[in-house]
Amino acid sequence: MSREFTESLIDGFRQSMDLVGEPLVEERTKFQDLMIFDSTHNGRVLILDGVVQLTTRDEDSYSEMLSHVPLFELEAPKHVLIVGGGDGAVAEEVLKHKGIVQVDLAEIDERVIETCKAHFPDINQPAFEDPRFNINIVDAAEFIKQPESQSKYDLIISDRPDPIGPAEALFSRAFYEQLQEALSPGGVAVFQTGTPFSQADELEETSRLLKEIFPCSGTYLTVTPTYLGGYMALTWASRGFQLGSAETVQVAQSRYAKSSIQTTYYNDAIHRACFALPQWIKSLVA
Repeated sequence: MSREFTESLIDGFRQSMDLVGEPLVEERTKFQDLMIFDSTHNGRVLILDGVVQLTTRDEDSYSEMLSHVPLFELEAPKHVLIVGGGDGAVAEEVLKHKGIVQVDLAEIDERVIETCKAHFPDINQPAFEDPRFNINIVDAAEFIKQPESQSKYDLIISDRPDPIGPAEALFSRAFYEQLQEALSPGGVAVFQTGTPFSQADELEETSRLLKEIFPCSGTYLTVTPTYLGGYMALTWASRGFQLGSAETVQVAQSRYAKSSIQTTYYNDAIHRACFALPQWIKSLVA
């Protein structure tokens, strides 16, 4: 009989996956429980503190939307910071853009990087081999305080887990205030903000804080089946850049059509549609 993994992130609701063989990794790092296994239905799976972070079957819907939506809209972005993201999936998408000069990764848990580099080469090998990719084993909240980080980044992607354990600080007012200082004047930050159907409080609280701290902010959506609750909310904030405006979406669609970037989820129609929010989600962010 095969071994089974069960996620219980949402009170009263669970999902289970059957493993193929024994886990490839199962350990306690300095910061969290880490598990990697092959599943019968969703491919290879990364688990942190009992919560699904990534599966090879549907990671594209998450990593491509965090990356390509802002990158195709921004004007000549060069410097990118990824908060968390030790699996390398988001970095791999960002580095598909030839104009990117430098991608800094701020990941607190070195074991996440080491194990994902070994066990997810299909989704991260190009990133780890790219000389533009700089890995920093550091608390991201401390990293963005450094003088050399101020006003540096055209795009900051907060590929944070749920607000549990070491990731809790990445949802705080102090973190958002420091992050604003690290953005270039025309830059934008995007954040993983949970599934509104199951984690409405997370989206409501993040939206409130972003509105209080940043001149511009908003929400767009993706759908990652193994993230419980359907829609995944991706919030954004900036000093002035309006992500998702009619003008910048049109520009993004033109740039995508002219690019040679290969995707399996993102396309120009998805880009336009992702800013359309169901009424109940509009109410949450309002």
